[in-house]
Amino acid sequence: MSIKHLLLVGLLSLLAACSSNKATVLDESLSESELYVLAQKNLDANNYGQAIESLRALESRYPFGRFAEQAQLELIYAYYQNLELDAAKSAADRFIRLHPQHPDVDYAYYLRGMTSFTRDRGLFERFLPLDMTRRDPGAARDSFNEFAQLVSRYPNSRYAPDARQRMVYLRNLLAAYDTHVGHYYLKRGAYVAAVNRGRYIVENFQQTPSVGDGLALMVEGYRRLAMDDLANNALLTLQTNYPEHPSLQDGEFRHHVEPAQRESGWVESMTTGLLDKVMTPPSMNRETQMEREMEQQYQAALNALPRDIKTPRQEQEPEPKRSIWSRLTFGLFD
Repeated sequence: MSIKHLLLVGLLSLLAACSSNKATVLDESLSESELYVLAQKNLDANNYGQAIESLRALESRYPFGRFAEQAQLELIYAYYQNLELDAAKSAADRFIRLHPQHPDVDYAYYLRGMTSFTRDRGLFERFLPLDMTRRDPGAARDSFNEFAQLVSRYPNSRYAPDARQRMVYLRNLLAAYDTHVGHYYLKRGAYVAAVNRGRYIVENFQQTPSVGDGLALMVEGYRRLAMDDLANNALLTLQTNYPEHPSLQDGEFRHHVEPAQRESGWVESMTTGLLDKVMTPPSMNRETQMEREMEQQYQAALNALPRDIKTPRQEQEPEPKRSIWSRLTFGLFD
């Protein structure tokens, strides 16, 4: 079966699922208890769209009832499970603002962090082995900060252990992303920016696997800037703390090694990576977002350099963009 047929089958299945989840008109005569029981049945059956309708009706019809606050909490969960992440985050913010002393407010903090944690993973990222360290880190930063609020405010919460583990993962992801940015600076000849990015990793992401990469960035950048003393200091730290780093061969620094690429999955191998670019919506395209952000950061760093220390490569005009024909033919006919 071809990719087109697979896409058609998936689209028809999605449309069928959406049509089957249409919200039913709720009886106006339903009492508060009946609405709450109906919402629970829908939640138990994973009918989150219908559960949302029941919970919203309960909250609007009985705003001061005994189930009102519980309905607001469960509405956050229903939005989250229905992948209405913006609505889930807004509902969580509203609950925290209205009920800061509620005994279960820590749950609202936790779900707010989960909405940002999930936002960074689009439809295809959930099923395909894409490298998350090359994605735009905005949602990861938001999620880390939101989990940090939960842990600092409610260290004994039942959700705190899971939040701490996710914070470790997010911190490693953010550090790895900065490593990719630093390597991009090296390739563009922005050595000062690469050194600064490496120093930032070392100073702000201690105890992450990327610290060795940050030191390697500093060594490579300082050497290309002919700052041998600073390069040797960074190299000594790298040799002492990370003797097995890929940039070291028999203890000697050979060259900076770009962070390892993920292994291509069978889907990407069969489609030559087209799913990453063609099928992914623009807001989820990891390469476009990363390249755009790094290009902006690179240009800002380049403009900040004094003219007398810019390399000849940095003084040249930017290379023209390649045409679609050039990309399709791998530049063979340029």
